[in-house]
Amino acid sequence: VQLQASGGGLVQPGGSLRLSCAASGSFVSINNMAWYRQNPGMQRELVALIERGGTTTYADSVKGRFSISRDDAKSTVTLQMNALRPEDTAVYHCNADVSYYSGSLYRLSNFWGPGTLVTVSS
Repeated sequence: VQLQASGGGLVQPGGSLRLSCAASGSFVSINNMAWYRQNPGMQRELVALIERGGTTTYADSVKGRFSISRDDAKSTVTLQMNALRPEDTAVYHCNADVSYYSGSLYRLSNFWGPGTLVTVSS
């Protein structure tokens, strides 16, 4: 299973960006999908999470500005980021709990994407 993110870049404060992450490979289902972010020397922090049933969780710092959604038919998760601030600058990583078969063994593992850089600056 691989996760590949796209959509990062440079944006001015107050602007918007949309991050997308697609899961590929052979798997049974995807449970929680999430976006985390990290700056050098800092711990990776949860930005937003969406459960398989659609329940969402957001970091307090992004509530009202960011929106997470998923398309299970396409195995994708999207993070719409509005009203961006310089403090939102970070490398954003997508994350997913994926169930799959390894041979005859049913497994549930957590996967990370490689990250995409978001820079908010004037």
